[in-house]
Amino acid sequence: MPIAILGPTASGKSAVAAAVARHIGGTVVNGDPYQAIQGLAIGTGQPDEAEQGGIPHLGYAALPLTTRPNPIAFGRLVRGWLVACREPVLVTGSGLYLRGIWDQLTDLPEVNAALVDQVRRWTARLGVPVLHRYLAAVDPARASVLHPNDRARVQRALALHLATGRVPSALLSGPEKGLPEDWRVLVVTPDREHRRERVVARVAAQIQAGWPDEVARLLAAGHAEDLAALRPLGYASWMAGEAPQVVQAKVIQETQAYAKRQATWFRNQLPGAPTWDPDAEPMETAFERLGLR
Repeated sequence: MPIAILGPTASGKSAVAAAVARHIGGTVVNGDPYQAIQGLAIGTGQPDEAEQGGIPHLGYAALPLTTRPNPIAFGRLVRGWLVACREPVLVTGSGLYLRGIWDQLTDLPEVNAALVDQVRRWTARLGVPVLHRYLAAVDPARASVLHPNDRARVQRALALHLATGRVPSALLSGPEKGLPEDWRVLVVTPDREHRRERVVARVAAQIQAGWPDEVARLLAAGHAEDLAALRPLGYASWMAGEAPQVVQAKVIQETQAYAKRQATWFRNQLPGAPTWDPDAEPMETAFERLGLR
């Protein structure tokens, strides 16, 4: 029975996944589309050799920078990784991509690249909140679960609507939601204050590890368009060329907002899932809630 370790960014879920995999003699399987892409090791938090601790890890830095992930195709890929290893331990913080991994999304129609570019131009000219208000007018259900500044998902929903004439919430809904019966799940959930502290510490550690240099290398290698198309968290702020202290503050704010949305998603969409607080409970409690002790 596969295990899924879920939670917001900076919650420490990768360390939990490695500990669980060590305990059961399993393999950590990546379910984050950005951690699957080569060249983004520091900024996306791909676990390094020390963090892997000798435990097999699958699906990290497995795809080229030219990849444009979508939840259904990536879900198929991850399901292939899951069946390729013994005792898989999936780890991800993305609710939408988790739905794809669990095969809970319908196949989405192709959206013309020119239409996607048009929506991005509208965003640049009008701002994300204006597009969010338009989305709310055509699809209140989808708009209600998206933050007004969630650029990527608002743009994606509008592009789907314009390409098909249908409401995105209908296109994105799958045959089933919630916890699959054949999975054991744990949501790593630091409280609000600890989550914010963890984000600050994470960004500082990423900078210390050379995140600005990673971005500079990618730009020097001609990957500016790839980064602009992928929009991984924080990279655009480093690409803007502002003072490091200014960029650090922006990235912390951006990451904290993202972690809050992730925590809200897991709380609302998987209300029956066992949770574990890494700052208040021992690792043995996490094992117990997964039924491992």
